[in-house]
Amino acid sequence: MPRFGPVLTAMVTPFDDDGRVDLDGAGALARWLVDQGNDALVVTGTTGEAATLTDDEQISVWRAVRDAVDVPLIAGSGTNDTRHAAQLTARAAEAGIDAVLVVTPYYNRPSQAGIEAHFRHVAGATELPVMLYDIPVRTGRKISTELIWRLVSEVPNIWAVKDAAGSPAESARLIAGAPEGFELYSGDDGLTLPLLSVGAVGMIGVCTHWAAREMGEMIAAYTKGDVEAARRVNAALLESYDFETGDLTPNPLPAKAMLRALGLPAGQCRLPMGPAPAGLEERALEVWRNLGRELSA
Repeated sequence: MPRFGPVLTAMVTPFDDDGRVDLDGAGALARWLVDQGNDALVVTGTTGEAATLTDDEQISVWRAVRDAVDVPLIAGSGTNDTRHAAQLTARAAEAGIDAVLVVTPYYNRPSQAGIEAHFRHVAGATELPVMLYDIPVRTGRKISTELIWRLVSEVPNIWAVKDAAGSPAESARLIAGAPEGFELYSGDDGLTLPLLSVGAVGMIGVCTHWAAREMGEMIAAYTKGDVEAARRVNAALLESYDFETGDLTPNPLPAKAMLRALGLPAGQCRLPMGPAPAGLEERALEVWRNLGRELSA
């Protein structure tokens, strides 16, 4: 079993009608997600709108979710400012966090040498396990495979990667050359099954807000060698993959719409993501019902 289980959700951060962080809602949502089959939760990541949260807001979310559930928690504590990221990361342990997720510095577009120095500095600010987050579509920089190998070999608490780089072939190369104990989690729901085939241990999902059960079934089937069953479940999830993000409704707009439609804490997204377009909640309910669920669930 992977260190924190195979099915994790990158949880949205609920806001109230005035755009303030809804801490009670965060706790309630976390409990619901665990009841749905999530093995662990990632809080204040991309889907959690971390870029629009103050440090105090992020830490308050960490504490609220920690008080609400007893599953492992991974906190998104990375920013594009190395000093800031290290300071925030250093505060995670005291909030009861079990590991941190540190994204590649975004916007700055540093060299691989700069990325390496950034990750080494941030990892040195904590004794918690550190997961690297490779998502070049948002950051503008890919972490090179060679750099990941070096970091996981030389920095004791860097142990994993959330892979949203979109290249299963390169992920296969990364896993094949990585040291023992390295774990790769799919960071792209639609590529989870292909990444499992090259050695991923699980996924950090968005559609797992509403389809953690199905994702768990797919991963379990593949792990047991029942590839056909895994393919059938994956086919049933294609609509969810398509729904969860797009040019007109980027993540986390659809996830929050789904939660609102189900009567769960979410609120709207803060700017610049902005409010959801009309009709998104109705579309969410179609996706929900097409999974064979009842609205009362």
